[in-house]
Amino acid sequence: MAQSHCINSPTTLAGKLSLRAHSPSVSQRLLKTFISTKFSTRKFCSMVISASSSPSTVSGGPLKSLLLDNSERKNELMDAIKSSQSNCLSETHLDSAVPGLHSKTRGKVRDIYDGGDYLVLVTTDRQSAFDRVLASIPFKGQVLNETSLWWFNQTQHIIPNAVVSSPDRNVTIAKKCSVFPVEFVVRGYVTGSTDTSLWTVYQKGVRNYCGNALPDGMVKNQKLAANILTPTTKAADHDVPITPEEIIRSGLMSESDYIEASKAALSLFEYGQRIAREHGLILVDTKYEFGKGSDGAVLLIDEVHTPDSSRYWIADSYEDRFQKGLEPENIDKEFLRLWFKDNCNPYEDEVLPEAPEELVSELSWRYIFLYETITKSKFELPSTKVEPIHDRIASNVSHALSSLL
Repeated sequence: MAQSHCINSPTTLAGKLSLRAHSPSVSQRLLKTFISTKFSTRKFCSMVISASSSPSTVSGGPLKSLLLDNSERKNELMDAIKSSQSNCLSETHLDSAVPGLHSKTRGKVRDIYDGGDYLVLVTTDRQSAFDRVLASIPFKGQVLNETSLWWFNQTQHIIPNAVVSSPDRNVTIAKKCSVFPVEFVVRGYVTGSTDTSLWTVYQKGVRNYCGNALPDGMVKNQKLAANILTPTTKAADHDVPITPEEIIRSGLMSESDYIEASKAALSLFEYGQRIAREHGLILVDTKYEFGKGSDGAVLLIDEVHTPDSSRYWIADSYEDRFQKGLEPENIDKEFLRLWFKDNCNPYEDEVLPEAPEELVSELSWRYIFLYETITKSKFELPSTKVEPIHDRIASNVSHALSSLL
């Protein structure tokens, strides 16, 4: 029997104010790790090859793969990626190093500092999925910050954003605003592996998801007839699906704010899909967050179309792989999710296996690949010979704040 999936009107969810600057600390227990005895190098290599590197074929011959076409660039970066695995930016302490920063909120990926009228968001190399931190990925923080900044700049015609400046490769300084406690998840395909992914709930018989009617007979990775919005909210650190009616009825957002944000989310996604397609990619799904500025304007915040917040596939090989029942070539963190699901219960196990070095290196490369493919600019590797990354960030943030205050 088809099911409807949503939640009852939440009554205890605290609003995330000022880009989380005023919300309670979300510091998480450092994860203990151990080397998984289940891991096999052969198994991992086979998984990566089948998920991202196998050239698809059609009647006209082999399809070009963007990932394979960039193997020379990958080789250029891989030594730096591997040598940086022990030097990731996993934690920052700017509140003790930069005058004017009053407090720190530790998110899954970002360290957020209260700088008076502004917030300082430092994007670290922490990798999250399943509502917890799984690993640290070399250069990831820089890639995410620079990718987001590019998209923020490109989407100002759709909706204004909270960005003030970026004094460092890993840092964005933003306006304070009241954050709506809703994540606007937009989907164009039936896919995913987490508990709230569209494919997971569809397999369970759900045919009305967050107010969207879904037809019977769909298969994994199939394109939806039209993009859909599936909002989620937070409860005990987990994403919880919710309908638009419940969002408004429970007071999480006013009707006018929800309508404005939802329209912006769908427009942003449509624009992102078009830009991605022009660069040989498919933007499969993503999430947006919005807040309200001091002037009452709804603003786009957090991150935009990054490989952390979004799923990307290679466009040229999608149709052929879909017809053959193969997973699309992906350049996001999905294969990391799948590895953890194969080797543990990432939702319930207190101690997680350590992510294999090969997987960490591959993910770092894919994040850089996505940045260079979308922006058509070369990713600049940071140099740690002059000064450590944390010292560089502290110095740049200090100078930036002194010019703002």
